[in-house]
Amino acid sequence: DILEMFIWGVSLAVAAVPEALPAVVTISLAVGVQRMVKRNAIVRKLYAVETLGCVNVICADKTGTITKNEMTVREIYVDNKIIKVTGSGFDIKGEFYDGNSKINPQNMESLSLILRIGALCNNAQLETESESTNIIGDPTEVALLVSAVKAGLNLVELNKKYPRIGEIPFDSNRKRMSTIHRTPEGEKVAYVKGAPEVILQKCSYIYLNGEVTKLTEEKRQELLEITRNMASNALRVLAMAYKKLNGLEVYSAEEVEKDLIFVGLQGMIDPPRDEVIPAMELCKKAGIRVIMITGDHKLTAVAVAKEIGLLNETTEDKHVLTGVELDSISDEEFEKVVDEVSVYARVSPEHKVRIVNALKKKGYVVAMTGDGVNDAPAVKRADVGIAMGIKGTDVTKEASEMILADDNFATIVAAVEEGRGIYDNIKKYLMYLLSCNVGEILLMFIASLIGLPLPLLAIHILLINLTTDGLPAIALSVDPPDPDIMERPPRDPRESVFTSRIKGIIGVGGSLMAIVGVPLFAWVYFRMLNVSSPEFALIYAQTMIFWWMTLFEMFRAFPCRSEIKTSFELGFTTNKYLLYGIISSILITLLIIYVPALRPLFKTTPLYFSDVLLAAALGIISLIVIDLGKTIANKGWLKLRVK
Repeated sequence: DILEMFIWGVSLAVAAVPEALPAVVTISLAVGVQRMVKRNAIVRKLYAVETLGCVNVICADKTGTITKNEMTVREIYVDNKIIKVTGSGFDIKGEFYDGNSKINPQNMESLSLILRIGALCNNAQLETESESTNIIGDPTEVALLVSAVKAGLNLVELNKKYPRIGEIPFDSNRKRMSTIHRTPEGEKVAYVKGAPEVILQKCSYIYLNGEVTKLTEEKRQELLEITRNMASNALRVLAMAYKKLNGLEVYSAEEVEKDLIFVGLQGMIDPPRDEVIPAMELCKKAGIRVIMITGDHKLTAVAVAKEIGLLNETTEDKHVLTGVELDSISDEEFEKVVDEVSVYARVSPEHKVRIVNALKKKGYVVAMTGDGVNDAPAVKRADVGIAMGIKGTDVTKEASEMILADDNFATIVAAVEEGRGIYDNIKKYLMYLLSCNVGEILLMFIASLIGLPLPLLAIHILLINLTTDGLPAIALSVDPPDPDIMERPPRDPRESVFTSRIKGIIGVGGSLMAIVGVPLFAWVYFRMLNVSSPEFALIYAQTMIFWWMTLFEMFRAFPCRSEIKTSFELGFTTNKYLLYGIISSILITLLIIYVPALRPLFKTTPLYFSDVLLAAALGIISLIVIDLGKTIANKGWLKLRVK
């Protein structure tokens, strides 16, 4: 019958094509994105989810991403001595110590001056009148306000006494900021803060013990050494200076920021987040390289990197690069050393673009974090641009593929894990469905080749496709990630989804279905011929194969949950949706076989209870055989030995 053969051919073609793939991909992405949101990662562009699974380099800002962004002034250098400051976070309670002696900061002129400069050359706000402390602004500037309040300075009164009349704002290239104020005596004064090496270049004088003296080159080098010592203790160090502006009418940076009077240094700590060290360890296991980028001093960056395990105690200079060193080498020279650099210090947003470009040229898949407006080009250039949700600007968020709601480095690692899991789930679906489809085609082909009747009718093929393409397949698309998913190296973005291992799993699963199915059909068919008519024997044998194939494909779903682990290692109840899907599909099949009203429609007949159990036993044995083969492949028991 040509029409029947045409219908059968169309049914077989339908069985060979994974029609649910677009739906499965969409569901997998949607569920993955939802899981990421719960872990504080907001995906703006869906394609980034797949790219996340390929990321092998994460370039992360130190401040606020790796660290808590809760600055606390711990050391102040004035009058050739280090003053220790107690307290933690933004708590305004703290004390000042000169050695072991507690001191009153307002009795020490230089200390009062440096605290005043830090409080006035500042755009943050700190409200301490209510029971709770309210802060607005950059944490570095907030820390300076907190240290001033600890010393007993009243910020409101201070700003009234020294009203601001001008400002030269901070710039990442200038690395300094200046504000101009009117003093209670009616004079004009500039207060300046910034990177010590930059401020010291602009200073001609130094304030020591209440007197202004010439700043010698020897003293300048001594101050730089003190800066290095403070930075090596993981302190972010800012230098403070001032200049009287009597007679100056134009407040340009060139005129204001020269011949400054150096006052001292404030060193603040920003501790790493608690989750960072475990996240770093996870990155090492996952084959992901982490690069820390900061505008801080090189020694501060190295100290923090050692604390979080990014660098070890024997770290060489080749693993750390500063912005000045980066400017001194060409792009070609940079590409030669980029593989070895793990920390970039004193870099500007422009340097970030060079870093991304160099890494991408070397074939890395790069994730880059950013928060400021100037970070947007680097974030845009990266394979996965990541913006900060708390301190990030709208421009950077717009340029990004993903936003961190909590600005936390550990969230990036969690997002990478989810990205890998989503891609894995798509592979699980393909492994499951294609192995079943290959099995169906082989079964029909071999049966026809050896002269047997067709083991399945067109409607049976479509029904099996419906049960396998339905709930179980969709349940695989929302399967939780493998426990060892972050112990594998990143996936090559050019790698086909059909790896040799995947092809092997599909081939073995499909072949097993045909190897068991053809003899089973022949045995049942010829057995029933002895006790019934040829027509009934064929319908019974086809029903038996329909029931067995449904069970085989249901049991086959469990091994497809992992390329490596067996079903018993993963557990049969860890994906409740898969369990519900399998139970539902089996119940639907039983209804089709045993409900009288449905049997004529679907060309089925009731099976003996012994045959029902036989099919179930063969399904379980098939599952065990597949898992055993997986174990053998993993252990490397099968090896070709050339003698």
